[in-house]
Amino acid sequence: MEFVKCLGRPEEFYNLLRFQMGGIRKVIPKMDQDWLSVWVDICYLFVNGSTRYFKQIEIQSLAGCVGHAVCIFYLVLRALDTVEDDMTISVEKKVPMLHNFHSYLYEPDWRFMESKQKDRQVLEDFPTVISLEFRKLAEKYQTVIVDICRKMGFGMAEFLDKHVTSEREWDKYCHYVAGLVGIGLSRLFSASELEDSVVGEDTELANSMGLFLQKTNIIRDYLEDQQEGREFWPQEVWSRYVKKLSDFAKPENIDFAVQCLNELITNALHHIPDVITYLSRLRNQSVFNFCAVPQVMAIATLAACYNNQQVFKGVVKIRKGQAVTLMMDATNMPAVKAIIYQYMEEIYHRIPKSDPSSNKTRQIISTIRQQNLPTCQLISRSHYSPIYLSFVMLLAALSWQYLSTLSQVTEDYVQTGEH
Repeated sequence: MEFVKCLGRPEEFYNLLRFQMGGIRKVIPKMDQDWLSVWVDICYLFVNGSTRYFKQIEIQSLAGCVGHAVCIFYLVLRALDTVEDDMTISVEKKVPMLHNFHSYLYEPDWRFMESKQKDRQVLEDFPTVISLEFRKLAEKYQTVIVDICRKMGFGMAEFLDKHVTSEREWDKYCHYVAGLVGIGLSRLFSASELEDSVVGEDTELANSMGLFLQKTNIIRDYLEDQQEGREFWPQEVWSRYVKKLSDFAKPENIDFAVQCLNELITNALHHIPDVITYLSRLRNQSVFNFCAVPQVMAIATLAACYNNQQVFKGVVKIRKGQAVTLMMDATNMPAVKAIIYQYMEEIYHRIPKSDPSSNKTRQIISTIRQQNLPTCQLISRSHYSPIYLSFVMLLAALSWQYLSTLSQVTEDYVQTGEH
C-alpha cells in the first residue's frame, strides 16, 4: 500500500491523500474540454489508455488549442513508435513505413491492421481518430508535427539494425526518440504564442530537455531492457567494465555494474544546466507545469538510481507519494531549483571515494550549484511531529478507503436491485 511507504514522510502522505481524494485539481485544474468534438474526446481516451496517469494530467493541464495539438502530436508519435517496436514487422517492410509515416497523416484511409503490439489500436484506428483530428489542426501546428514525425521516422530507421556504440551515438539516438519531441513541443508552445519565439527557436535547449528524460529512462530500465533483448547503454562506456552488457546482471560483477551506472548518471546530469535555463524562460503556467514535472521526476529517479545495486536486480521507482509531492511543488522556478538542490545534495553525499567517476560527478554538481540554486530545501508544510502527522493521516486514509468501499458496495447493491 502506497500510504504505508509514506508513514515516515508526512508531507508525502498528506499530498498522496489529497491526490487520491481529487485534491490534485486544486494544483493542476482539469482542462475545460467543452470545445472538444466527440473524436477529440476519443483522442484523449487513447492518451489515457497508452501512457501513465501522470502524463494524462500533464497533457490535460495544458490550456486551449495547444493542449489539443500536443495530444495529437503525442498520438502520432505513439503510432510511429508502435511501428518501430513491433518485432513481427520485417525490416524490409518497416523501413519504408518509418520513412513515409509522416505522409500517412494526409491519407484519409491509411491504417495498419497487422501489428501485434499492445498499442496497435492507434494504428488500427489511425484514419478515424488520429489523422482525422490532425487535419483539423491549424496549419502552424500541422507543420511542426509533420516535420518532427518525418525526422523521427528516419532516425528510428537508422537505428533499427544499429547498436549504440559511443556516447556521441547515445546522444544521437536519444535525439531521435526524445530530443525531437522536446523540439517539437517547444515549437508548438511558441506557435500558440503562449511562449516567446525563442523557446521554439533554441533547439539545443529543447533537445537537452528530451535527452535528459530519455537517458534517465534508459539508465533505470537496464534490467527490463535486458530481459526483452534490448540494449541502449553505450558500448564505449560499459565495455570498459565487462565484455558483454548482460554481464552486469551477474552478482560477481555488481561492483563494476554500479561504477558504470554512476558514470552514465554523471553523463545525464550534464543536461541539468540546460533544463534550468529552458524552464527559466517559460512564462505560461500550464506550459511550465507540463515541462517541469517530468524533469524533476527524472532528477528524483536518477538520485534513487545513483550507486544503487537494485538497478541490476529489480525495478527502481520513486514512491507515488514522492511523485505527487513533486507534481504539486514544481509549479514555479524557485521551487524547481529547490528540488534540484535537494537531489543534487543527496547524490553528492553518496559519491563513493573509490568510484572512477567521482571527480566528474562532483564537478558537474558544482556546476549545477552555481546556477543560483537555493541553499535550503523546500519549506515543510507542517510543524507538527512527523509521527503524530503520519498517525492522523493514516486514520484519514483508512477512513477514506472505508467510505469509498462502502459507497461502491452500496452502488452495486442498488444496481442489483434495479435489475
